[in-house]
Amino acid sequence: MEAEFIVHAGQYLGAGLCIGLGAIGAALGEGYTGGLANTSISRRPAMAPTYTRTMLVAQAVAETSAIFALMVSVLLLFTDLSGMGVCQWAAAIGAGLSMGLGAFGSGIGAGLPGGQAIWGLSRQPQTASHMTTTMLVSQAICQTPAIFSLVVAFLLIFKDASGYPLWPYSASFLAAGLAMGLGAIGSGWGGGMTGGACCEGFARQPRLRSQLMTMNLVGQAVSQTPAIFALLIAIMLVVGGKTEGNILTVATTLGAGLAIGFGAIGSGLGNGANAQGACEAVTMNSGTSKDMMTFMLVGQAIGQTPVIFALVVSLMLIFIPFSGMPANLVGFSALVGAGLSVGIAGIGSGFGNGLNGASACRGVALAPAERGSMLTLMLVGQAVAQTPAIFGLLVAFILMFKGYPGPATLPAAMALLSAGLCMGFGGLGPGVGNGFTGAAACEAAGHRPDQRGLIMRTMLVAQAVAQSTAIYALVIAFVLIFVV
Repeated sequence: MEAEFIVHAGQYLGAGLCIGLGAIGAALGEGYTGGLANTSISRRPAMAPTYTRTMLVAQAVAETSAIFALMVSVLLLFTDLSGMGVCQWAAAIGAGLSMGLGAFGSGIGAGLPGGQAIWGLSRQPQTASHMTTTMLVSQAICQTPAIFSLVVAFLLIFKDASGYPLWPYSASFLAAGLAMGLGAIGSGWGGGMTGGACCEGFARQPRLRSQLMTMNLVGQAVSQTPAIFALLIAIMLVVGGKTEGNILTVATTLGAGLAIGFGAIGSGLGNGANAQGACEAVTMNSGTSKDMMTFMLVGQAIGQTPVIFALVVSLMLIFIPFSGMPANLVGFSALVGAGLSVGIAGIGSGFGNGLNGASACRGVALAPAERGSMLTLMLVGQAVAQTPAIFGLLVAFILMFKGYPGPATLPAAMALLSAGLCMGFGGLGPGVGNGFTGAAACEAAGHRPDQRGLIMRTMLVAQAVAQSTAIYALVIAFVLIFVV
């Protein structure tokens, strides 16, 4: 009876989290679409029926992610999972987190092409049929991370864990939900940024629909990669979760889910921003579409690095036994801290690199003859913006592989967990800040190619100052690990 109560409690908590979180993104995306519909009506009142119809179609698609969350919530409320083992309490919460968080990014993302499509119709009413198609294709891709989250939620709900011990198997379910839910946010939102720019560009330059759609599809495909990495780790945790172990097994499982979940957010957003910039650049200068594809893919490849760092750490946490790590609270805190360090620090660098890459695309559109020097400027700016993620990876490695022979006290454990949090959050701001600086430098070089040397020097000085805060966090993380 006690096990039944525990499972039912988990189901109710999971159901509340699922629809509560899942309703946020769809409402924001639908509100954005509705706002631009009103703006468009003010420009062309006679087109109000067309705008209203397009708005409702766009909002219906954006609503899909919330409907997924509602469906999972209803399943959790009215399906008795207690017969499949006591671990189902964690599976229910994990399912709620996976679908609730996963619906957030897709809901917002699907609203962006909808709003821009309606705005585009106010500029080019004759493009109505093609604009609607472009909007729907873009929105459909934005929903992919939500579908991934739904798949993981179903795997968790219907996984039969009868006979398995409460721990460490419950940790696998919680970590899978966090990995997929968090990992879907950036890809869903970033894909919408790209789709919105494609619709806006089509409105400005209807003759470029084919080039813009190609850029949109390729850019969104790359933006989905972080969510795919998160899906991979989530499936591994659900299907191959460890049924035997100790407190370290719980820590490695949770750390793996947190690392890839947080790490995927920045790269998903950054890749979407990069592709958004590429679509805008093609609209500005259609003659650069071939160069733009190259610039976009190079920028996105570098923006992918933080989530690859997170993926590496996740796989290491899953497959390395860490037999030399003390099986106590100190070891637990070190391994969870490692996941937090590389995951959260990667958010800033992933998004910052995307901002830099987007502006480099626009810079090439402004000065096509300077694409070689623009590539150099972009790569240098992205390299500096990548540094906080590297710091996060370094601290994660130290936390995972440093020996801890001292006593297992609460202060010692909190010092290691705090080191991961310190470097994770400490790297978030500098990654984005360096991206802002690099982005402005690329656009400035597009306007004034003759001043590229001066612009690069100014960029590096500004990035060095912004980087100092990440170094402060790194120093304090080292003190927490080696001194206190």
